[in-house]
Amino acid sequence: MVAAVAVIPGPDATTINQKAVIENLLVSPEAEILPEDAAFFREDRIQRGDTLASLLQRLNIDDPEVADLLRTHTLAQNAMRRLTPGATVHASMTAGGRVLTLALPGSSSDRQLLVERRDGSIVVRDVAVEFDTRIQAKSAEIRNSLFGATDEAGLPDSVAVGLAEIFGSEIDFHRDLRRGDHFRVIYEVLYHRGMPVKTGRILGAEFVNDGHRYTAVWNENGGRGDYYTAEGKNLKRGFLRSPLEFSRVTSGMGMRMHPIYGTMRAHKGVDYGAPIGTRVRSTADGTVEFAGRQGGYGNFIVLRHAGGITTAYGHLSRIDVRQGQRIHQGDTIGAVGNTGSSTGPHLHYEFRVAGEHKDPLKVILPDAPPLSGSELARFRQHSATIIAQLNDAAPTSRVARAE
Repeated sequence: MVAAVAVIPGPDATTINQKAVIENLLVSPEAEILPEDAAFFREDRIQRGDTLASLLQRLNIDDPEVADLLRTHTLAQNAMRRLTPGATVHASMTAGGRVLTLALPGSSSDRQLLVERRDGSIVVRDVAVEFDTRIQAKSAEIRNSLFGATDEAGLPDSVAVGLAEIFGSEIDFHRDLRRGDHFRVIYEVLYHRGMPVKTGRILGAEFVNDGHRYTAVWNENGGRGDYYTAEGKNLKRGFLRSPLEFSRVTSGMGMRMHPIYGTMRAHKGVDYGAPIGTRVRSTADGTVEFAGRQGGYGNFIVLRHAGGITTAYGHLSRIDVRQGQRIHQGDTIGAVGNTGSSTGPHLHYEFRVAGEHKDPLKVILPDAPPLSGSELARFRQHSATIIAQLNDAAPTSRVARAE
């Protein structure tokens, strides 16, 4: 017979006498003090209903001097008015909540208001945002609309608008799009503090519409640039059809009963109805030949362009250019008004060739000049790289579906 015997040990005397003791330990003051220049970084988004006090409290800022400055400094007051919900604020501060730097939205999306403590004083500046530029390449197929395709491909609306502007002279995006059309695009994304802020320039794009392939490559020279085909043809028209982005034609060119004088007179241009203050843009590159007040035209601008062409802009509420100034296509030159012989807010626009008035709505607009010589040779090398990147762009995994 085999037996197993187990012995249960009795309680340990040391365990019986053990007690839990809680004491407040003294820490030397030197161990509690952080270096004076130690910085803590905070980031937060503006919330609906935020005040200056609630924002600073959420950022753990305890700095009466900075708080007073934000209430009184002109730049700071303007910045505080731009604190819309969702805007991001960055701060660095000491352990006690004393501000070292504070970054708020600036006067535009490319700028920020920077509050800095320097040598015992506080400096407030409206400075350019330092962006980190990254390149994105995407493609999509049209099933319903351009914006539907870009949405499904995860492309920002700004890219869709850019594509429509680039290929607008070749494709009518309201009527010409076909199911199955597709495009590829390479564009810049601007990052700030590791977060995407906005899109930059479209560097290259390819659009296949109804079996026709269109290619555009950005080419910059002397700080300005345009989009060209792979062969160096400028995709930009020499002239914009209209000097206003959004308007309606209220009076065409030809004989009409003058609304003020009550007699039949030749109307030598086109009138565009628009609210006072609507920006007026130059329809082509040129030089300001006249800028000032002129009779029934009221505030009046005449631009001289290549090929003996001049354009004229009347009844302006303001003039933003001066005589002799060089102007580029799309530049703002003034604003719609109601000056001179005018019965309501509108822009009077004239198109003249060698002094003879032409109908701006019907005249055949000249193309912008193509690249040539050494600039063309340089562009061909550049465009070959962009087109290769377009060809390598992987098709998007999702396409826009018809609704």
